[in-house]
Order: sequence, then C-alpha cells, then structure tokens
Amino acid sequence: MGIDPPPANPARRRALAAALLATPLAPPARALSIEAPAPAAVRTVTDSYFGTELADPYRWLENVKDPEVERWMRAQADYARALLDAIPGRDELRRRIDELDGAVAARVIDVQRRPGRLFFQRRAAGDSQFKLHVRDARGTRTLVDPEAIGRQRGQPHAINYTAASWSGRFVAYGISAAGSEDAELHVVDSVSGRTVLGPISRAQYGAVGWLPDDSGLFFNRLQELRPGMAPVEKFQNTRAVFVRLADGAQAAARAHTALAFDSPGVQINPAQDAPMVVAVYGTALALGLIFHGTDRELSAFVAPLAHAAAGRAQWRRIVDRSDAIIAIEIVGERLIALSHRGAPRLRLIETSLARPDFGRARTLAAGEPGVLTGLARAADALYLSRRDGNVSRLLRLPIMAGTGTIGAPRELALPVAGSFEFSGADPRLPGVLLSLQGWTRGLQIFEAGAHGLTNTGLQPRGRYDALTDYVATEVLVPSHDGALVPLSILHRRGLKLDGSAPALLWGYAAYGITEEPWFSAWRISWLERGGVFAVANPRGSGAFGQDWYKGGFQATKPNSWRDFIATAEYLVAQKYTSPARLGIWGGSAGGILVGRSMTERPDLFAAVIVSVGLLDTVRAELTANGVPNIPEFGSHATEAGFRALLAMSTYHHIADGAKYPAVLFTHGVNDPRVDVWHSSKAAARLQAASASGRPVLLRLDFQSGHGVGDTREQRNAERTDVLAFLLWQFGLARGASPAAPVPPR
Repeated sequence: MGIDPPPANPARRRALAAALLATPLAPPARALSIEAPAPAAVRTVTDSYFGTELADPYRWLENVKDPEVERWMRAQADYARALLDAIPGRDELRRRIDELDGAVAARVIDVQRRPGRLFFQRRAAGDSQFKLHVRDARGTRTLVDPEAIGRQRGQPHAINYTAASWSGRFVAYGISAAGSEDAELHVVDSVSGRTVLGPISRAQYGAVGWLPDDSGLFFNRLQELRPGMAPVEKFQNTRAVFVRLADGAQAAARAHTALAFDSPGVQINPAQDAPMVVAVYGTALALGLIFHGTDRELSAFVAPLAHAAAGRAQWRRIVDRSDAIIAIEIVGERLIALSHRGAPRLRLIETSLARPDFGRARTLAAGEPGVLTGLARAADALYLSRRDGNVSRLLRLPIMAGTGTIGAPRELALPVAGSFEFSGADPRLPGVLLSLQGWTRGLQIFEAGAHGLTNTGLQPRGRYDALTDYVATEVLVPSHDGALVPLSILHRRGLKLDGSAPALLWGYAAYGITEEPWFSAWRISWLERGGVFAVANPRGSGAFGQDWYKGGFQATKPNSWRDFIATAEYLVAQKYTSPARLGIWGGSAGGILVGRSMTERPDLFAAVIVSVGLLDTVRAELTANGVPNIPEFGSHATEAGFRALLAMSTYHHIADGAKYPAVLFTHGVNDPRVDVWHSSKAAARLQAASASGRPVLLRLDFQSGHGVGDTREQRNAERTDVLAFLLWQFGLARGASPAAPVPPR
C-alpha cells in the first residue's frame, strides 16, 4: 500500500480552477467560483505478472459501493456538470440538437412480422423512450410503455428486447431500469394487452425461442448470485430454460433447463458460453446455439423439440466452433451457413443437416471482392448482405418451390448507397424488411422481395433526412506498415481545406464490427457549424473480412490505434483540420482505440472523448462481463495474454508530466458491460499526471449504464456536452473568440 498525499489546500484548488477557467477557451466569468474537487488519494497496490511489477495507484476506486468512492465520484460529476453547463453557447447547442432530433414525427426500430400482425418499437417526437406497438386488422395499439413504468417506479425504464410468438398472439419482452440491462422477462397478450407471464428475473440476454403452438418459450437465464459469490460469476453458468404460459405466476419456479453446460451431448465452457434454443420451422427439431463469449464463431446442436421442452434432450452437434460459422439457417434438410473457413471475406455454404460436412460444402455465394455480412431466411428466398467498400448490397437467392433447392444469387438494386440491417424475416412470409440508411440519408424501412424494394412507410420521413449541402468522401489511408485504412469524411459541400475546420474523428475497431454508413440528426449540429465528422475502420474492425479483424486482435491490437493515428494524421495533412482543432471519440471497446491514441500521440489532438470506455484492460477480466470478453482481448493468466493486455491498457500508459489533450470521460454508473471504475481510475490518473493545464472531466450519470435504454433526454444531453466540450477546447464556443490562442502543449 502506498502513502496518501496530504490533503489538498482548498484555496489552492480554487486558484487552479480559476486559472483554468480564465483561459481564452474557458466558460465565462460566472463559472470562476466553481471549486475543483480534491484529487483522488493515491493508495498504490502492486501486482506481479510474469516478472513485471505493475503499480495501480487508484485500485481503491474500483469499490464503487464504498461511501468514500461514491463521494469522490459525485464530487467529480458535480464539477464536470458545473463546467459543462458554463460553456458559452451550450444551451443554444442543446436546443438545436433537440430541434434536429424532433424533426421527424417518430423513430421506429425492432420491426417483427407475423401473419396478420406487425410489431415494432416506436418513439414519437414527444416521447422519452421507445414503446412497443402492434398493428393488425384492429389498428395500431401500444402494448408496453416504459415511460409509464418509469413514472411508477421512480427511475427510467427501457425495453431491452422483444420476441413475438409464432402466431403473433403473444410477445415476450425484457425491461430494465436505469441502464442496468438487468432485464425482467414478461409476456403480453397482443390482443387483450394483458400480461400473461412475468416478471421473471435474471433474463438479461433474452435469447427467446417460442414453441410453434405458442404454449411456451425458451430463454437464457443467468444463475442466481448468492451471498459470498463473486461479481465475476454473474454471467457464468447461464442456461437456456423452458417455461409454459399455463404455469402463470409459478412459471419461474417451474422453469427447467433445456440446454446448459451439463446437458447430454454438448460441450460448453460454463465460464464464457451462453446457450439459446429455438424451434426449427417445418421440422420437429430444436436448434441449440452456443455463443462463445464475444467470439463471432458459434456452435450448434439439434434435438427433438419435444425433448428439449421437457428438459430431456440428447443433443447432436451439427456445427463446431472450428467450422468458423457466424450465422446459420435451416431449410428443410439443408444447413445453410456463413463461414470464414478458408474464406477471409466469408462465403455462404450449403451442406446436409443430417450429416454436415463443411469441408465439402457447396458454395452458394462468395464474398470476394466484398465481404458477406448478414443472412436472413424468408419463405421465398434467402437474403444476403454484402459490403463492397463501405456500401452494402442486397443479394436474393430464391428457394425453389417444391424442391427447396437454393437458386443462384441475384442483386436487388437499393435506393440508397449506404448500409442496412435485416428485420421482419419469417420463414412463412415472403420477403424481408431492411432498415436502410446512408451518411446523408435518414433511415427508412423497405420491404425487399422478388420484384425489388418498396418503402413500407413505417418510418416517417424527417425534415433533415436528405442532406444535399453535405458530402461524404471515402478514402484509403496508408498506415504505419502500409496497410490501407478506410476513412469516411463528412463535411459541408465546398469546405475550404485550410486546416481551420473543427474535426471529430470516431472509431471502434473491435469484435470485427465495421462502422458502416449511419445517419444521425444530432451530427448535423456539428456539420452546420463548419465541422468535419470522420469515421475510421482500423484493423480490429471487419472492413475487409476476417484477416482485417484479426490484424487488430489481442497481440496485434496496437495496429488498431496506429491505424487510427494514421487517419488523424491524414486529416491534418490534407488540411481538413489541425491538431489544435482535432478531437477523437470512442466508446466501450473503442476506449482502447482513442485512449491509446492519446497516450501514444498526445500532440496530435486537442480533445479526447471516451464514452463508457474500456481503459484498464489488465484487470477487466475480473469484472462480471470480463470473462466473456477473454476471447476478444486475452487473459492475464498467460504471459502472452498479459503482454497484449498491458499494451492496450490506457490506464497503464498514462505518463507523469506529459502534456495530454483535454479529456471528457462519460459513463453511466450502472454499466453492466464496462464497469464505471474504468473511467474513474483513468480520470484520476490523468488529473494527477497531465502537465498541459487542460481539463480532465468525469461526467457520470447515476441513472444510466452502457447507454442501452437511455432516454431521449439523456442521449441528447450527452451529445450536447460532447460537442460543447470540443468547441470550447477548439476556441470556438459561442462567446469565445475563434482566434483565441490554444494553451501551449
């Protein structure tokens, strides 16, 4: 244990705050009375990993339930709130973001089709949360209103997932409070609106699969954490359980296991794996899917559906993890899969369900030269998404009536050059729904089928959904080793390239997730102020398939932030911006990306935004969600794993006396995915270490989590704070002189 420093002098803290706020980039004089909170005490704990002594000066901040830790967090949050509220023009910016967000009558997500019924979540312009609706011959009705539940319980609630039964008579949904994602499962009757099941606790993942006759459902349930069990055990030993609607209030007590680590015929790692069970259309089979932590590759088993529902299934493996399959569909006696085995850009393959042989599987479609990204099955066809560059294309492979043979792929023209996600796929209904959007085109929901695409009209058009004054440019940027990194650059048409524009660079680069074109109304508030918004896809994303993903993975993770740095340097070299007006933003696993970019090149950026960031990767696996993430980042239990984790850990690369950019950490205290202490520890370390004089703020929301389920007000408030903070640090806050000098680095 280290020795605590003497208590800070309150008068000196006030003087430091006044000096900071008196700079030309600071809020107005009314903020000068804001007192900076006391620095976090240093209580060093030293751990030894494979001969390396690793000091952790702020380990004590991990105990977020300690009253001392909570007081420190609230003091930091109050200080950040006071400073952010004092930024000139913040209120005007918030009004504009609210106006842009409210310029569409409603936003629609999570569309599901059933014969004669349509389910969707909708948030009207005046609503705070998405509400679950059904549309049928009787009209449109609200089934679940989280806002009303929140008013009753005194904290915001949100719907986490929905799953309509085969007939559409019932809908299972999960709902949780204050961003916790600790969902309770309920079932509502879509005709009467009456709740027929629930609440059933520990249903965070959902993973719902209904019986074809609607009499019961499978779902994934977490184990109960009993006194003395460690938090890291929360997501371990999960089970796919079965409940019958007829059991009503006794359903939770009578639930029994359908698939788990101790089920006959399966091999499951109880520490990382999560099982799911669904009924296979047109057969008497149940399909058991095993998700291996955050790995994209899955395992799959089949068993008689009646045996699975009775809890006595003998499961038969049909897909092994080594088959490198990321999505499957079953069509009659055929197993259809998306696989990267021997195909880094993936291929769609077909084999026998009775005797799968992926080594000899027939190729139905290849990714080259693009990358195959998604698969959906309808009554008439398989629908496949392929990304070429950063534009998605739609392929249709007809299912021949009578034989079930899969035909050759044909491309269907899309009305927008952008990206889409499948929804509303039902093996009994022809066609599939697409949520299609672009960098400058708002999301619309289309129905795709044999005759092309038709706009469903489900998503109302917004006033700003077709931006004609702004352009998106796609470029490939050479990285440190010559690899070409995709970069999308958005700005006002005719932007003068003289280095004066404020620029915000976003990235993620993990789990093989690619930042495809996406539209956001709030982003307009940045662009219309002359800002540049850029999105990078470094290695670690899936921009060019499996090899690109693995190029920023565990030991190769440094490629991710070095690719990101290369894209930032490109923006400066091409005079889109300059280091004095360049900010970077990343969230969750993207915290690694922006955090390590900052610690490696602090001179390149004026400001850094880290939202719910993963920042102490060495200790991350000791958290509840840490073990499922070991496949992505590695484990400190091995020397190679430790070396990789240490290399990507922002917290451990913060150096005393370095002149770091201004940093804004945003985090929901109830985050179940990345514990809030990642931000607390990194903020404390930066506040003590940085010699630049720039602010390091810890913006905490005690009624939020990872961002899932945030209200409209919470989302818009955070976006406002992010953009206001950037404008302040760039000297462009309304009321501050754009020509004001930047503090020396």
